[in-house]
Amino acid sequence: MPNATPPSAEGASAPQARPPWSRFAGPLMLVALAIGLAPFAPQMLESARRAQWRAEGPDLALWLAQSPMIQIHVYAAVAAFAIGCVILLRRKGGGMHKTLGWAWVGAMAITALSSIFITGLNGGFYSFVHLISGWVIVALPMGVFAIRNKRVMAHRAAMTGMFIGGLVIAGALTFLPGRLMWRIFFA
Repeated sequence: MPNATPPSAEGASAPQARPPWSRFAGPLMLVALAIGLAPFAPQMLESARRAQWRAEGPDLALWLAQSPMIQIHVYAAVAAFAIGCVILLRRKGGGMHKTLGWAWVGAMAITALSSIFITGLNGGFYSFVHLISGWVIVALPMGVFAIRNKRVMAHRAAMTGMFIGGLVIAGALTFLPGRLMWRIFFA
């Protein structure tokens, strides 16, 4: 094959440089989150003011009273967050990245799929948060497909987007006053 490119010595493609705009992605997401939460700020601040804070630690009785589906969902989300943090801090493309990546994909899949069965937040109906779950269910295989086809930038964008949107932002929303994680840790 005259046009075939020889594989590198390690069998992995060379790391690609980040696009120049990517350094602004984090601050822009924080600004977007702030703008999105701004209409709810007065209610959130009033709820926080009325809430009785306690310094004893988490309410384990409340946690243990939750359904197994909620517990599975939270355990998978915490695992995905921890694995995702490690992946983001390590070198990309090696064997450890791939192993941790598959573990992260599994944890994210469990998190998204289990959320379909959690509808208590909205009177037994699906809520806005379920849109994030649907997005993860669709985007997760697309991110895997992208890297299998050596589309590193598409893979990076999909996986980073799911980490930020599906774990960081959705996870932060669970700590709003009145929500379960708020009640377990702060009420």
